[in-house]
Amino acid sequence: MFSGAGGLDIGFCDTGFTLIESVELEDKFVQTMLHNQTTGKYFAKANIKCKDIRQYEPNISTKIDFVIGGPPCQSFSAAGRRAAGVAGTKDDRGSLFEEYVRVLQKLKPKGFLFENVYGLLGAEKGESIKKILKAFKEIGYNVSYRILDAADYGVPQHRERIILVGSIDKLFKFPKPTHGPDSFEEFPHYSSQQAILNVGKPDNDKLPSINGRFGHLLNEVPPGLNYSFFTEKMGHPNPIFAWRSKFSDFLYKADPLKPIRTLKASDGQYTGPFHWENRHFTIEELKRLQTFPDDYKILGNRAVASKQIGNSVPPQFARLLALSVLNQFFNVELPFEFNYLEEVEKLSFRKLKSEKTDQYLQKASTALDNHKAKPKKEIASKKYKVELTENFKIKNNPKSEIEVRFKPTSKKWTFVLNRKESDKELYRIELKRTRGTSLFNSVNEVYLISNSNIQTDYTILWKVFEQALAENHIKADLVELNGYYQYTNDISFSFVKSGKKLSSNFWKVIELILIDPTIGQIKDINHFASGYELRQDEILECFYDLRKIGFEIRNNNTNPEIAEDEYLIPYRFPTLTPLSVQLKKSLQAHG
Repeated sequence: MFSGAGGLDIGFCDTGFTLIESVELEDKFVQTMLHNQTTGKYFAKANIKCKDIRQYEPNISTKIDFVIGGPPCQSFSAAGRRAAGVAGTKDDRGSLFEEYVRVLQKLKPKGFLFENVYGLLGAEKGESIKKILKAFKEIGYNVSYRILDAADYGVPQHRERIILVGSIDKLFKFPKPTHGPDSFEEFPHYSSQQAILNVGKPDNDKLPSINGRFGHLLNEVPPGLNYSFFTEKMGHPNPIFAWRSKFSDFLYKADPLKPIRTLKASDGQYTGPFHWENRHFTIEELKRLQTFPDDYKILGNRAVASKQIGNSVPPQFARLLALSVLNQFFNVELPFEFNYLEEVEKLSFRKLKSEKTDQYLQKASTALDNHKAKPKKEIASKKYKVELTENFKIKNNPKSEIEVRFKPTSKKWTFVLNRKESDKELYRIELKRTRGTSLFNSVNEVYLISNSNIQTDYTILWKVFEQALAENHIKADLVELNGYYQYTNDISFSFVKSGKKLSSNFWKVIELILIDPTIGQIKDINHFASGYELRQDEILECFYDLRKIGFEIRNNNTNPEIAEDEYLIPYRFPTLTPLSVQLKKSLQAHG
């Protein structure tokens, strides 16, 4: 079930199992399996179905010995955790394990293997794994589970996954690592360079280019590191990113002497791993890094093929698991010594992972010793004639009646927004560091001044400030200046009003958000109502208005993992952009 491009299937078939039937929703993935079946090398007797598992009915007249598969993992993934917790089994995709249980109950195999991301253990504060284990137990299966790293089993990739194996009688023992510090004689991990050593040279003209805002940075990233090389924590003299503000695959460059980090399904412009020669890996190289056989064809364009590879269980990892199943559940005697982990035996990969930060710091330090600081150019004053698009992008328009004047000095940046025939200051936002250090470079203060009380002009002020940071190669955006919302920042914000034109609830909430110490935390609507001295309906009306000008406000409708009547305002300023996942979501159930 959920067979994808067939990675788990290859591993089991290679060790002696016969694939009887596979079920996969994505037609393009199914086409890959069908193509390889047609070549006569894989899945010869399989009935390969393109079907939603919820509409699938297994043929109970066929005796099935074992069932394998891993439901979609987005509900338990790192992306889910960064969104505000993990939805787990409450999400439609997270509840697909119930279909797995349904099929098991009808087929009654001797056992099954269920693969997923390790975030499953923490989903819903541990409740998801309890529900899943209980469901399997209720239909008669004893379940063993463990988090394993594929690199410990001969895969040139660190890929931590939870594996659940169920049996109607005995408890399953997991195979002992074949590679790494926990293996017999500590056989070394398989490196990325070893994996792709004899793959044909790429045609660079056919690889996606690495350009755009951040493409030029890749050349400076030492192999093994990512965007974090350009952070203050790593000691970079011009840190344009905040620590842990991006996913770990952002500008990630593979270390040729070690396994790569987890291959992801996405193939974004800055999504690694990138080759140590500052290019994308080819599809054939990605297949090797995921241990697909060379003669196994992955169909589709680059994006589709990358998604299939990144979503797959590495076949080599699957082989070791399959051998363990054959040996323990079907009494197949293996022609070599096969060792198993004891239940209490601990593996080293988590400890080694935590120690890598020190190695990264050392690698960054060595690279920076050879880094030649670029001479700082004097930043000139500038006038921006701009307008705001519907998806919160500012664009130049010489005919716009909105003008923002940027006046920088070495210590202070000032932005003043004027609309036609307005020259009286209505409010100012002041940014300073609480610990007395500079905000960036030698700049200690930033003033955002507006002579307009139009709500969208508030967003324009922030967006022009953000553009100035990016244009002058100081910070990638406002989030990088502020720091990721789940970490404490040390910037103080204040809002100074002039006159009576800002007496509405909207402006009151704007002012309080800038100074509220709980911004960035999930809070009940009553917390905001009492703290801001407004009724619930008044607060909600302001939240809807803030979303309209680009504030990234989240609730149960935008993120199911947030409880009803709870809200999250990650940042004190508008952050929605044309690329924001939240852009198409609504705070209202039918809004």
